[in-house]
Parts: sequence; structure tokens; C-alpha cells
Amino acid sequence: MKLSAKTILTMLFAMASLASVAQARPKLVVGLVVDQMRWDYLMRYQSRYVDGGFKRLLAEGYSCDNCQINYIPTITAIGHSSIYTASVPSIHGIAGNNFRMDNRWVYCTDDSTVVGVGTTSDAGKMSPRNLLVTTMCDELKLATNFRSKVIGVALKDRASILPAGHCADAAYWFDDQSEGFITSTYYMKELPSWVKQFNQKRLPRKMLSEKWETLFPVETYAQSTADDAPYDGPFLKGMPTTFPIDVPAIAKKTGVSLIRSIPAGCTLTLEMAKAALHGEKLGQRGECDFLAVSISPTDYVGHQFGINAVETEDTYLRLDRDLADFLSELDRTVGRGNYLFFLSADHGGAHNISFNQDHGIPSEPWSMGETSRALNTYLKQKYATNSKLVFKISNCQVFLDHDAISAAGIDEAQLRRDVIDFLKPDKRFAYVADMEQLATSSMPQLIRERAINGYNRFRSGDIQVVLQPACYGESRKTHITGTTHGVWNPYDAHIPCVFMGWNIPQGSTNREVHITDIAATVCAMLHVQMPNGCIGEPIEALAK
Repeated sequence: MKLSAKTILTMLFAMASLASVAQARPKLVVGLVVDQMRWDYLMRYQSRYVDGGFKRLLAEGYSCDNCQINYIPTITAIGHSSIYTASVPSIHGIAGNNFRMDNRWVYCTDDSTVVGVGTTSDAGKMSPRNLLVTTMCDELKLATNFRSKVIGVALKDRASILPAGHCADAAYWFDDQSEGFITSTYYMKELPSWVKQFNQKRLPRKMLSEKWETLFPVETYAQSTADDAPYDGPFLKGMPTTFPIDVPAIAKKTGVSLIRSIPAGCTLTLEMAKAALHGEKLGQRGECDFLAVSISPTDYVGHQFGINAVETEDTYLRLDRDLADFLSELDRTVGRGNYLFFLSADHGGAHNISFNQDHGIPSEPWSMGETSRALNTYLKQKYATNSKLVFKISNCQVFLDHDAISAAGIDEAQLRRDVIDFLKPDKRFAYVADMEQLATSSMPQLIRERAINGYNRFRSGDIQVVLQPACYGESRKTHITGTTHGVWNPYDAHIPCVFMGWNIPQGSTNREVHITDIAATVCAMLHVQMPNGCIGEPIEALAK
């Protein structure tokens, strides 16, 4: 078939236009979200970081040293959603790991309309359908007429699914039953051959066959409490929390799920990310692709051992080495300077309550369950009803049972005031406010704005509880081990935000930026539309 000169010129022009677009973007964008990574971990363990990991990001990249989460609660599913949507729960709808929706308590990525691919377990019944807005990955797909590839990888389903967004080619997460990475029919009907080959290596079992030893002599971990500190939680009741940790013996009782709670799980995640890089030829196809990776074991380790444990320090030292190896693989495969890389976190973590108390820092636990039971008892007596009027307390929010209140003929506005009056005398609560009246509450502006940003009227609770600093939801035991997160305070809300690679200058800033600015910045750099729920602003030093 002969082509006319006009047709040839048109085709050449189209090809040139596509090339121009490609040149305006990196070959690949890689987002790395480290679950429960406080900002200060970049500095706390720096003396033992290798040159190619976190140190490289800071030496070659641009660090926003005052990146704040601008909503509450500071929870995993919300953090991943907010990083990638440039939005907040009020808009993107992910109001917690679990939240109320249509009078049901749901998990953030549950989807009964799909089934697992690579598994027969319910762990595969997941999708991003509960996310109400687009992610920056979605916007990249839209901008390239879906030529770009988007892949999400994490051990946690929500940490893979929510960042990758609605239009992703795939999101992969770890399944205990099949002992490998799986997906759902939302994305595909069968696992690609490269995923099957990766799973066939049975890396989790190999990793669980070795004891967890410290990288350095345990007595040299100067940034941590003693290895036998009472703040560490054991893997199994009665088991010591000192090194070496007998991973094979624990795995015999817990199964392969233990991989989530040890640093080997970080290694597994980045190995899967490398497999995706090669299996999908990301950044090697003439289009800008996106690889969204989340490191989940850091969160499990923090919850179990706390902020100041040898286990936590050793986990980050090992992750640093894995990160250096991963960046080197990106250099070899995509080319140094050809990819845009960013590091952040979904939230931080608090110092252990007993640790605080032992060092004279005011700190108290709060049992949400105990308060919920006491509140229900009070309301039943006051309104002479047998109905349970408080459905649940979660994420520092009181969820009322609206159907029960209506059926009992109770004035809900008055009941809300009664709930607030009941809770206010508790000195662990700095503020208690009706979620619909937050704008006129007596909270400081910063806290008030974060509470408003976190309130989705269809999915959040009805009454907001703001705890005193260093207090968090926990059960009172002989001593309290590990830690948690979820509040507005800097230990939970101050997160790392570092960019490196394509068109990134070296430097840093202490100017306040927000978790919602990350996607806005990436979209501005890629010259694509911002996510449709975006409230973030591009970081000017990067998005020039």
C-alpha cells in the first residue's frame, strides 16, 4: 500500500509529537511509601546507613524536612490514599482502614464483586472501588491515553491497591494462604507468567528458614533501648524478645504470615518490585510508567516493638541496604537520571507509653472499648432503652447507631450533646467535638482543620475525640508494649518527603509542605492533570 506524502508527513508529525511528550517526562516514576516511617528516622540511624540508600536520597535529592499530614486520623489506608490523590478523607472517602458505609462496617478495599487471582482465599476479594477520586497514577494513564503502565506492589492489599488507583494495570499484594503475591479479577483473570515464576521461587519460606540476627553487635545499637527492654512485644506468648530471634521456630506456629513482621518482608517486597520492573518492562517502552511500592513490615515491627527498639533500628538498617540495591537496579535498568523517585510515609508512630512514663513524660493509655461500653451504659440509663446507641469507637471517633436512635424516637442532636458532656470530664481528652460542628469548636486552628479534613460525613464517626499529647488508644496491661498511631501530633504527622532523580535539584527546605502536595508536585512535573480531588499544591522548588 502506497502512502501519500501528506499521510507520511501527518504520521511523522504524530510521532514527533509523541516523542516530544515522552521527552517531557521521565521514563519511570517510582513511589516508595515506608509504613510508619517517622521523619526523624532519616537522621536517627544515619551514621550506619550505607551510601547508596537513604544517604543517597538526601545527597542527590531534595528533602522537604517539614512535611506534615494535614488531617486526622493518621492511618495507613488514609495515608496511602492521600499521598497519591493529593486529597484528604473528606474528599477521597477513605476514612480509615475500616469505616462505616451504608450502615455497614467495611474494610477499605473490600469488594464482594471480585474474586482473587492466584488464590482462593477472601484476601483476593479486593479493589479500589471505595476510593472516590483519581490518583496521580490514574491521571498519568489518562494523559497518555492509557499507554503508560501502572503497577502497585506491597505486602498489604490496601498499600498496593489504593496508590495504584482505578485504572492500574495491576496491583499485587501478599496472600498467606497461597504464600505468594496475588491480585483480583478487578485487574485480570490470570496472573502474568512473571508473577507465577516469582511466586514459584518460594522466597518467603526460604527467608523464614533463617534466624533474625542483628547486622552489628547488639550492644552497639546506641539509638535503641536495651535488647531486653520491657517495651518490646513478643512474637509468641512467653517467648523472649532478645536477639537472635528464632524465626523458624516462630514460623512453625504462625505460618508464612510472619514474613510481614520481620525485615525480610521488606526485602521480599523490593524483590517483587524488581520483578515487576523487568516483567512489565517498566520505563523501557518509550512511555512514562509508574511503579507504586509500599514497605509494610516497618509498621508491624513498630506496632510490636515500638520506636526505640533494637528490632526497629535493625529493620531500618536492613531496609537501607535493600533500598540501595533497588536504586542500583533502577540505574541499570532504566538509567540514572531517567526515573523520578520519591520517598514518603503514610504516618509516623508514638513513643511507647511505658517508655514515656519511665522518662517522666506525661503519657496515658486509653481503651476505646471500655469507653464505648461505659458510654452505652450511660445512654441506656438516660434514655431508658435497651438499645446500644453507640455502635463503635474507632480512630478516636464515636460512631452512633443512627437507626437505633431513630427507632427509639430519641432527639439525636440532644444525644450528641449528652455524649460530649459524658466524655469531656476525662482528662485524657484535650477536646471533644461534634463532627458537624468542628468549624465552630474551641480547638486550635491547626487541629480543627485537620479534623475537618478527616471528616467524611458518609463514612466517618459523629463525635471527634482529640487526645492529650502522648496518649493513645490502648488497653491497660501490666506494661504496654509496642506503639500505635492515628493522631495529629508531630510523632504521627511529621513524615519524610524526599524526591530524587529526573529533573530534581539537590537541596532541602524547612518550609511546611503537606502529604497532599506530593501528588500535586509529581503531576506538575509530568505535565498531567492533577487528581480530581486534589487540594495539594506543587512544591515550587521542584515543579518549575
